[in-house]
Amino acid sequence: MSGIKDVAKRAGVSISTVSNVLNKSKYVSPELVRRVEMAVEELSYEANPIARSMKNNKTGTIGVITEDICGVFYPYVVKGINSVADEKGYQIMICDAQGTYGDKQAIKREKELFRRMIASRVDGIIFVSSVSTENREKYFSQIKKQANKYKKIPLVSIERDLTSVGIDSVYFDGYVNAKMATQHLIDCGCKKIGHITGPTHMEIVKERVKGYKDCLRENNLYFGDEMITHGDYSHLSGYVAVKQLMKQVPDIDGLFCGNDQMAIGVMKYLNEHGKKVPEDIKLIGYDDVFLASVVEPSLSTIHVRKRHAGIEAAKILFRRIENPDENIGQPAGIKMDARLVVRQSTVKTASEDWNLVDW
Repeated sequence: MSGIKDVAKRAGVSISTVSNVLNKSKYVSPELVRRVEMAVEELSYEANPIARSMKNNKTGTIGVITEDICGVFYPYVVKGINSVADEKGYQIMICDAQGTYGDKQAIKREKELFRRMIASRVDGIIFVSSVSTENREKYFSQIKKQANKYKKIPLVSIERDLTSVGIDSVYFDGYVNAKMATQHLIDCGCKKIGHITGPTHMEIVKERVKGYKDCLRENNLYFGDEMITHGDYSHLSGYVAVKQLMKQVPDIDGLFCGNDQMAIGVMKYLNEHGKKVPEDIKLIGYDDVFLASVVEPSLSTIHVRKRHAGIEAAKILFRRIENPDENIGQPAGIKMDARLVVRQSTVKTASEDWNLVDW
């Protein structure tokens, strides 16, 4: 069995150069990288990850905690994270707290996932958290203490801004984006606009509800409790929620859904009950997942940069891993921009806008 000394001898370089190439720890010229990689291939050399981790206290693994890996949102994010991790020679450990569907026990599962990842000595964790705003300071004080128990494990929040509790964050402005969606419906002539939210205990849901209400208020349009129903981000919940909403407000003419998945459930219900989109009810979603561009009619939505959010989160994480003492106490915060995508569920004559980039 060949060792690192054999690789160095075959490539005509030092052992430290081979180590730098394999670990991507220091710059090595392209020519030397080529020689090392050729020697590795010729000798069928495989580094011992356990020995390497014992030496440098690195496992070559980062953890990712999602709320619903089976939904159509998080795979985009994970794809972005993985693209950076792969470039760095890392693998990712993905765990699902199963929290998107409104299960308040998800916070217990989330805490357990943090515990397991930290005990496994991952080199960093990118996560989505369902902890409430009221409890997050105490909660993350405990998580950060655990993360520094064995070695310094950096944490990066995705989707929510947790810089106020000292955690690097890549997030979306749900308030502004919800106002954008609601204003589009108003600009399309809607006067009675409903909203189907996600699970009400989630902070991102509360932000979007506030944006929706403030936009109606600023446009002197009526809103009341009967104009809002709650889903769980699944297409089935959108189907059930719009059924309830139509009973409460039969003359509704515009509808903003908290995600595209629920909006597709809404579309199915309306089609089954003789309501035409957009002629009778104009419909807009949120996220711009690939399904939004292929349903009939195509779904207007708010495009958020899901894959890029994963990329930015991973970049921050690896900067922390590689430079653990840099900017201590200064959490990074990146707010991802968004844009309105107008399709045929709000404007019948809208041109096709296919979202094929992330398929």
